[in-house]
Amino acid sequence: MKTCNNPFQGRIAISGASGFIGSHIRQRFPNHIVLNRGLDREAIAKRIRDADVVINLAGAPIIRRWTSSYKKVLIRSRIETTRKIVAAMNMAGSQALLLSASAIGIYPDNIKCDESCREIDRGFLGDLACRWEAAAMEYRGPAAILRFGVILGPDGGALKMMLPPFRLGLGGPIGTGRNIVSWMDIEDLVAAVGFLIRERATGIFNMVSPYPVTNMEFTRTLSQLLRRPAILPVPVLLLKLVLGQGAEVLTGSKEVYPGKLLKEGFQFNYPKIEDSLKHLIEKG
Repeated sequence: MKTCNNPFQGRIAISGASGFIGSHIRQRFPNHIVLNRGLDREAIAKRIRDADVVINLAGAPIIRRWTSSYKKVLIRSRIETTRKIVAAMNMAGSQALLLSASAIGIYPDNIKCDESCREIDRGFLGDLACRWEAAAMEYRGPAAILRFGVILGPDGGALKMMLPPFRLGLGGPIGTGRNIVSWMDIEDLVAAVGFLIRERATGIFNMVSPYPVTNMEFTRTLSQLLRRPAILPVPVLLLKLVLGQGAEVLTGSKEVYPGKLLKEGFQFNYPKIEDSLKHLIEKG
């Protein structure tokens, strides 16, 4: 198996650096350059001229009510920002490795998928991810697409939202709890990014654990670790009333596997949900 212990010493440019994932990657790679959202193409080209790696994480939060205006925000923050970064890299003649974010929302519900899966979700999430990835692949240098699942950390993402009600004994499964959650521990995510950088890996990578779980299993594990009951199901109808079409992010069932990460030799520290939640709760 390939090791991932040697720290990367090159220069990294990061967009979306202030977000949950970006903040953890910044901590892991202190020798970084921040690509602020307001920079134009020429300014980005100057900043990335000496970069060895560009990590594109730009994107507005997806768990919101998808009004027609907010859908435009989601599109603009992902696709237009990615196009601007890629255009700047091409203009600068960069051969830096581009790691560009995407999401497992590209896959349809209720189908087992690794990176070889060719089926695409036919809704807004699938279309958004396809266009996002197409913008990244306009880069003329080496590139990897990172399809993020549900990333777990105590200081951001879904787990941060869930911990307060669960600690009060008010947590519960979504609907029947049968929908599949494909997740990844934030520490494994950061380690995987470092691994891909060192390997100069290209192509598509699912950033998920090898062991997806049902929403019910996730709920039971979290409640047991917190020693709190979790018997109140969250009605799907309520989520749709609050989030509209955006409820799909929480009610969808994505069974996704990290085939390419495993094939490349990446070793997960927290492949099982119990181990991940236990250490994240202790950290939080």
